[in-house]
Amino acid sequence: MSFMHHASLERIPVEALTPYAGNARTHSKGQIKQITKSIERFGFTNPVLIDDSNGIIAGHGRILAAKAIGMTDVPCLRLKDLSDADKRAYILADNKLALNAGWDKDLLAIELQGLIDFKYDLDLTGFSICEVDTVIGEARDAGVNGSDGNENEIPEPAATAVTRPGDVWQLGRHRLICGDAQDATAYTYQGQPLPLIVMLHGCTQSADDFAAGRRKQRCRPKFVPSFSRSRNCRIPFD
Repeated sequence: MSFMHHASLERIPVEALTPYAGNARTHSKGQIKQITKSIERFGFTNPVLIDDSNGIIAGHGRILAAKAIGMTDVPCLRLKDLSDADKRAYILADNKLALNAGWDKDLLAIELQGLIDFKYDLDLTGFSICEVDTVIGEARDAGVNGSDGNENEIPEPAATAVTRPGDVWQLGRHRLICGDAQDATAYTYQGQPLPLIVMLHGCTQSADDFAAGRRKQRCRPKFVPSFSRSRNCRIPFD
């Protein structure tokens, strides 16, 4: 096994770098903004990888972010003696290999909560507020309602059904109601009606109208439970 050795970093003008025409990785405006904030906070810590002709191999997003904040040159690492096939493969691998990693959700929740305690700007982590809420919420639910059993194990059905119409099962932060979807009384909890929208492929009508059979013609029903908005995060009824 042999290893390629590369020279030291070079400062290359941004305008002298050529993006790879076949780069399949896309960068949204939101992601470029995240990269921009990261560079402004931490510096340009990850050099752009280039070939002998100043063609970009890895770092297309960082270059877009550098241009957005007015950087005229960036640190680059030149990968010499790569064949055309090597470059094409590495451009894919550089993006895909990182995506193949996973997360330890418990440790991730601890780290995110620690940053919240520091009143840190979580946008700098790349996680959205909705994702942070979900990770921490799931970790909290697992701690309160967790079980040592196999969550994917399917139990044998009981001889007598346990659930009856009107029963409400609590599943972490969510609740599952047993009832007839066409019975308006099924959409109540603790005596209070639950807001429900019946989306009929472009048509909207109340649960009462739908349950009563007052349906609009040429509309196919799709039940959508009510949602509350919390910091741009859609969270099901709790």
